[in-house]
Amino acid sequence: MVRFVLSRALKAVLTVWIAITSTFFLLRLLPGDPTTLMVEGDMTPEMQAALLKTYGLDRPLWEQYVSYLRELLQGNLGISFRQLQPVTDIILDRLPWTLLLAGTAFILTIAVGIPIGVTAAVNRGKLMDRLLQGFGISANALFVPSVAILLLVFFGAQLGWFPIGGAIDPDTRGAAAYLSLAHHLVLPVLSLVLVQLGPYALTLRTNMIEVLGEDYIRAAQARGLSARRRVWKHGLRNAILPALTLMGLQLGTLVGGAVLTETVFAYPGVGRLIYEAVGQQDYPVIQGAFIMLAVTVVIANALTDMLYAVLNPRIRL
Repeated sequence: MVRFVLSRALKAVLTVWIAITSTFFLLRLLPGDPTTLMVEGDMTPEMQAALLKTYGLDRPLWEQYVSYLRELLQGNLGISFRQLQPVTDIILDRLPWTLLLAGTAFILTIAVGIPIGVTAAVNRGKLMDRLLQGFGISANALFVPSVAILLLVFFGAQLGWFPIGGAIDPDTRGAAAYLSLAHHLVLPVLSLVLVQLGPYALTLRTNMIEVLGEDYIRAAQARGLSARRRVWKHGLRNAILPALTLMGLQLGTLVGGAVLTETVFAYPGVGRLIYEAVGQQDYPVIQGAFIMLAVTVVIANALTDMLYAVLNPRIRL
């Protein structure tokens, strides 16, 4: 088990390094000069050169890269070009909103996806199974921004049932603040759940159909165990193991979807921060936000692999 954990930890570190390196060099390929966005009015070439020197942008690219890695190892993500504040503080101020959005969507996807997948497997070939399969396949083809915009226009702008932007009403306190928070969260979470639900429910349905055909399930039926106990206790326990891998993969998709969803709903999370930073060519903020999200996804996937190994010791071999 120790070897397995070390192997996964090394792969996680390598993945994070690739993400950091890719982000650093890809951002340098963006057109334009960030110094032109820092100064109001006309800027002389001397002023521009001074700004580039201040932020180290006049040095060769490999020197900037080595310097960035050195600062990163010390926990320093740099200073925002635009806000002139530590990037770590800016991201930590936005991160709780993204974790709330993605975490709520993840929990709801599992809570709704399990009953849907199990119900479809138990009623295989029946009308309910076909309806659920149709829903799952349709949901699998959905694109997060399209769903978000449709929900925003219909339930927000047309019907006025939910807010069309923001995370909470200003000047609210106590229980009213929590209600406002939940009210603002409905449409962004629904956008993510509708997209994630299909693949998860279909995967669980397939696993359940295979498990329900196993000999030990038929043996349990011969011993007189109720259908509910055979399905939910013995069948689901084994069918959900392969779905754990999908959960880990969905975390990455959820984070990417949260970035798009936050942009559509003006939700003040890390995704919205990335959108604003790209428009301002604020390299340190973009790099820091991508690294933070990459680390979150890599850690979640590593933990999922380790949990899978604990539940199924055969994969450690």
